[in-house]
Amino acid sequence: MPRLFAVLLALCFTLPASAQTMKRLTHQPPDGALITFQLTDGTVMAQGFGESDWYVLTPDSKGSYLNGTWKRVADLPSGYQPLYFASAVLADGRLAIIGGEYLFDQFSFTNLGAIYDPLANKWTSLDHPQGWTNIGDSPSAVLPDGRFLVGDKFKKQFAALDPATLKWTALPNTGKNDFNAEEGWTLLPDGTILTFDVKDHPKSERYLPDQGKWVNAGDIPADLWEPQNCCGNCIPYGPKNKCYDPPGEVGPAILRPDGTVFAAGGKASSQSNAHTDIWTPPSGGDRKGHWTPGPDFPSNEDCGDTFASLLPNGNVLVECLSGTLYEFDGTHLTKEPFSNGGPLMVLPTGEVLIGGSYVYQSTGGAQAAWAPTIADFPSSVTRGQSYQIAGTQFNGLSQANAFGDEDETQTNYPLVRITNNATGDVAYARTHDHSTMGVATGGTPVSTNFDVPANMETGPSTLVVVANGIASAPVALTVN
Repeated sequence: MPRLFAVLLALCFTLPASAQTMKRLTHQPPDGALITFQLTDGTVMAQGFGESDWYVLTPDSKGSYLNGTWKRVADLPSGYQPLYFASAVLADGRLAIIGGEYLFDQFSFTNLGAIYDPLANKWTSLDHPQGWTNIGDSPSAVLPDGRFLVGDKFKKQFAALDPATLKWTALPNTGKNDFNAEEGWTLLPDGTILTFDVKDHPKSERYLPDQGKWVNAGDIPADLWEPQNCCGNCIPYGPKNKCYDPPGEVGPAILRPDGTVFAAGGKASSQSNAHTDIWTPPSGGDRKGHWTPGPDFPSNEDCGDTFASLLPNGNVLVECLSGTLYEFDGTHLTKEPFSNGGPLMVLPTGEVLIGGSYVYQSTGGAQAAWAPTIADFPSSVTRGQSYQIAGTQFNGLSQANAFGDEDETQTNYPLVRITNNATGDVAYARTHDHSTMGVATGGTPVSTNFDVPANMETGPSTLVVVANGIASAPVALTVN
């Protein structure tokens, strides 16, 4: 249950200037930003504070989001005004959201949903899985084959949405420890999903989609759980005022380029510090992987139910409830000299958009081995036409963005950026129908399709594929 974003904090500088920077966008979101999504045409879509209103941020002609402009797009369907929901940008470029802890600012755990088509600028109602009366603030992820996986908050079951048919299918999931409430899901390179339990803390488990079962992923040594004390012992919801007893909160988890998962936690009242843990995947005879304690946050910081993003340099940027940012480099946790508050999301420039209002730029770049590579591409393209491009690692090494449970804004899909040689002007070609939504695909050939904007500049240009803020080496092409 989110607690950080009732009020967005003002930007403040609490330490002397450092190499990292935080800059305020020239044009602020017209109605704030409760959550932000990277669309596959390079724009950023944000839910306004009115909850049914949505806006799109378009970078300027040089590709700057700092100097980009906002435009209002279609509102959600009538009767659906959710807050804190399951969400994903699908492989076809549409945005799907479903559920909502609140509906019209009232506890509801609704099962309503909607899907946005950026080409038509239209939301369409999305049906819920058969028999599901509640979804609310459920965990979600996109499987490598493109299906949108959503958990039933109050049960152990989950279902997958086929983007082509918009039909839900219940999936087998034997062996689950506890219900899905307040958990977060981290997609791993082998296509499995890691979660650390909330109700059954400090256990963790991993879902194997090809076998339809959960397996033990080890106990967490430094507990990441904190109790949920906001509403007493029972939250009434629905028309019959059913009782929901919240199991607690945990923080976000991010897969790093070395294959480990960094997980942040909340702080129980009996603790002086919020903890972190690091999961190392199975190897050799180890079948479940293992956890080791990470560094603690400073005293009184609480990082349950907050956002985190993977920076291009491989570090993890975590935001605590205070709005303070911390950067984890694999060993140390460093407090950054900025405090803001709001959703984090990696931009194709390598910056992190914070609260829709600021961009954070870290030091250091990505290792060459982490970048996408282009193997097959058209040397000449025509405005308004579609083309295919192929290579490796188009989806990046991680989902790159995470929350404690709901509000998922993963960016593990390719963007195509074209820069005109004569003017330096930048255009993003909308990508769609990626061959995979898997992460850290290594040397496996992958592909995507891209639509050349009808109004972009013509002439000799360069093209790069970008995943999670990391760009491939450029290739030359001519725009006709």
